[in-house]
Amino acid sequence: MADAFPLHDKLALVTGAGGGIGAALAAGLARRGARLVLVDRDPDGLARSEAAVRALGRDVGAHCLDLTDAAAIAALPEKVAARHGPLDLLVNNAGVALAGRFADLDLPDFDWLMDVNFRAVVRMTHAFLPVLESRPAAQIVNLSSLYGLVAPPGQTAYAASKFAVRGFSEALRHEYAGTNLGVSVVHPGGVATAIARNARAGPRLDPAEVARGKQAAERFLRLSPQAAAERILAGIARREPRIVVGRDAAQVALIQRLMPVRYWSLIARAME
Repeated sequence: MADAFPLHDKLALVTGAGGGIGAALAAGLARRGARLVLVDRDPDGLARSEAAVRALGRDVGAHCLDLTDAAAIAALPEKVAARHGPLDLLVNNAGVALAGRFADLDLPDFDWLMDVNFRAVVRMTHAFLPVLESRPAAQIVNLSSLYGLVAPPGQTAYAASKFAVRGFSEALRHEYAGTNLGVSVVHPGGVATAIARNARAGPRLDPAEVARGKQAAERFLRLSPQAAAERILAGIARREPRIVVGRDAAQVALIQRLMPVRYWSLIARAME
C-alpha cells in the first residue's frame, strides 16, 4: 500500500536534531530521500547530525538556535524559505526534563521547561503554519511522551508540558481535519537518550538523591533512538494521528484507559 504522505523529496525540519531521537529522525528522513533543516542549541551535536545527513547525500541546513528565544523562532521561516524553499514537514522533537516534586522546584525552572517543551512547539507551529497550509500535502508532528498519557509523581513540570503538547496537537488536528495539513502527536516510552542524565533538578533536593533518581530512571530507557525513529517515521508516512512508540508506552496507555483514575497504583507496583 502506498504511503499517505511519501517522504521522498519533502523538506523536513527537526528540532532537537543534535542527538537522541532527533538525530535518528534526521538520518531516517535522509535515508527516505527527504531534504533536511536541523535545529538544535548544541553546536557540536548539530554539526554531527548535519555531517551524517550530508554523508547520506541529502541537502541539509543547520540552525543553532535556543528554542526559548521567541524572536529567533519567528525569524526562522524566512531563513528556511530563502535557503531551501517551502517546508512540508515540521517535527517538534526537542525536549528537556526537570526532576523533583513540585514543592522542591523553583518556578523559573518550571517556566524554562514549559518554554522548551510546550511554548516552542506552539511558536514553531505558529511560525510555519502559513507555509504548511499552502503546501499540497503537509504534516506537523509533535512529540509528547508516555508522560503525556499518565502523570507520575516527581514529574509535575514534564507531565504538564507533555499533556499540553497532546491537547494542543489534538485540537489542532481537529481544526485541520479534511484539509491538506495533517497533525500527529507522538508518545514515546522509555528511549535510551540523555534526557534523564541532563535533567535539571529542584534546588532543594539532595544531590545524591538526584543522582540515584536519574540512575533509576535510566533503567527504563531501553528502546534505541533508531528504533523509536523508525516507528515514528512509519507513522508519519501513514499520517497516523497518534503514534505510540515502544511496548512500555502501549502497555501503559492500555492501563490508563482501563483505570483512568487509579492507573498509577498499578504502574508503580509493576515498576517496583
